[in-house]
Amino acid sequence: MRGAHEEGEVVVMPALACYVAVPVASFRSPRAREYLETLPVPPPATVYGMLCSAIGEPDRLVHQGAELAVALLSEPALSRVLRSLWRIKSEKVSPGVKENKRPDFQELLTGLRLAVCVRPGERERRPSLADRLAQALQNPGAVPRFGGLSLGESTHLVDELRLLRPDDLAGVEPRWLVLDPDGPLALPLWVDHVGSAGTRYGQFRLRPGEAAVVEPPQEAWVPVAPPETG
Repeated sequence: MRGAHEEGEVVVMPALACYVAVPVASFRSPRAREYLETLPVPPPATVYGMLCSAIGEPDRLVHQGAELAVALLSEPALSRVLRSLWRIKSEKVSPGVKENKRPDFQELLTGLRLAVCVRPGERERRPSLADRLAQALQNPGAVPRFGGLSLGESTHLVDELRLLRPDDLAGVEPRWLVLDPDGPLALPLWVDHVGSAGTRYGQFRLRPGEAAVVEPPQEAWVPVAPPETG
């Protein structure tokens, strides 16, 4: 299942294996209120949104059903900052002014490195997300997109997005995000940006993998799609 291009990139056939590095990131826990606790790993829905942005696709429905597998390649440092957050307390003043803002603590992850594997889903539209991502990485100048590429908040910019290389795995034991009904992490697979009825969650845990090997366990592959209706 493993292979390598002539240039040395790691390939998980028939999937595309990518390396993602983000200097500073925060993935707000769904239960967080005043204290903005971060999740230890980005949810699949967040990773999917970043990949759609990377290929210049503004409609996230286009590649619904694409399958992702995510692994932590680093142990990000955890820190806390005090920042001003907007809220709607009074309609008489502008957003972010007077009582419509408040100080809150936020947790940050520093030095986040990920392996992200992408493969076509059974019901995904063609060309697939994996196909378009491979083309975008081969010729990024041909991708019509706008804005910075971020993972999570718009200010948390991606430093590197490229094909995974063997030296990215040297001495590294990947920790795969795997589906587990008893897992401690409740992560969104699809987010309803209008309300919450259409948000789809999955239970996960981080499972250590084989050192220096990118071989997603079957439980790591998750389709990113809205809840089925009808």
